[in-house]
Amino acid sequence: MVLPLTVGVAPPARAAEAAYFVFTDTTREEAVLKLTDPAKIQHARDLVNGETTDRPHVIGRILKRQAPYNPRWSYHYNPDTVDFFDAAIEVCDATIPYVEEHLDEAGGAFLPGLVWCPWTSRLIREVPAP
Repeated sequence: MVLPLTVGVAPPARAAEAAYFVFTDTTREEAVLKLTDPAKIQHARDLVNGETTDRPHVIGRILKRQAPYNPRWSYHYNPDTVDFFDAAIEVCDATIPYVEEHLDEAGGAFLPGLVWCPWTSRLIREVPAP
């Protein structure tokens, strides 16, 4: 008797769960960013929980459109580009409201490449998914 050989197929890798964090800057305005990379999510949680002070500021490319999780602003970070830093070049520094006020100029001399790195940014809390 010959039995068919059954090969197990691994289930597809589960997509990373997104996490959402509120950040602020020197203006005390707040915005929300979305993270999908597990290592960056852990770093963000460590910052919020006071477990690290390394790379406390946010950098990434903005998208010039509203996101459901960040409805107050007409722009948001592209989640695939968000990272953290200690120090960055001046050309990408701007406050949350300044970016909103000058969004039409972003990508040119203001925030070249749409890279935004608010020097005074800091995460303040994690929030549930919208």
